[in-house]
Amino acid sequence: MADTQGEGPDSTAVRVALWRALHVRLDPPPHVLADEVGLELAAPDAQWRRRPDMDPQATRGFRAAVVARARFIEDLVVERAASGVTQYVVLGAGLDTFAQRRPEIAARLDVFEVDRPGAQAWKRRRLTACGYGVSDRLHLVPVDFEAGGSWWAALVAAGFDPARPAVVVSTGVTMYLTEEATAATLRQIAGLAPGSTLAMTFLLPAERVDAADRPGLRASQEGARASGTPFISFYTPQEVLDMARAAGFPDVRHVPGAALAERYFAGRGDGLRPSSGEDLLVATT
Repeated sequence: MADTQGEGPDSTAVRVALWRALHVRLDPPPHVLADEVGLELAAPDAQWRRRPDMDPQATRGFRAAVVARARFIEDLVVERAASGVTQYVVLGAGLDTFAQRRPEIAARLDVFEVDRPGAQAWKRRRLTACGYGVSDRLHLVPVDFEAGGSWWAALVAAGFDPARPAVVVSTGVTMYLTEEATAATLRQIAGLAPGSTLAMTFLLPAERVDAADRPGLRASQEGARASGTPFISFYTPQEVLDMARAAGFPDVRHVPGAALAERYFAGRGDGLRPSSGEDLLVATT
């Protein structure tokens, strides 16, 4: 959807939302995640499935990886909500649609979506235009990172209570940040109330990626560089675990992408599997 006000989501956020929708429209059931709300919000032109980055075969593994990580996060949030956690924070929210797709769970949570002011203003307009609205428990938290804005200060100002446990997620973000910035974020989250959980994705160094997936990783890097948002940070699992422990997390766990493949894609007749290259850190306070 064209944005005449110079605002809107990052191109990466739109691409991820379209891949989630493409999984529903192209891949046979069972669907790992059923999400066409992001497509509705993005409102691309009628030819969106002909975009080069929507090529059914060339982007197959990426599409599967995106829905796998989204499903893992969703399962984690549902599990923690069932145990009594009432706050859910999405850093770099983009076109996250949990609050719209899972209203029965979101009704028990304060959902805080942190993103750029322009992206948040655009999303607020689109949620209203599409009939979803913005409930009292959905907090769109604008942070001007380029002007040195503090996501933590903005989060607290929006009503987040650091004294209560929370689930905090960050997907598809760490590759754009310096190691120092990621370490600072980890230290901040490690100070949350006991029982809080962080789930964060990270990209593996090229030598840790399956050979068949390395061309796709290179293409992603080139595309990110060309769009002015280059990938600058890659981590081995041990490096991420060490960073999280140094930040103060007493319990840290590495979740390989291969584990998500086995959990959500085993036995599929179409052979759909996530590409390698992105793993998860799960850390609890």
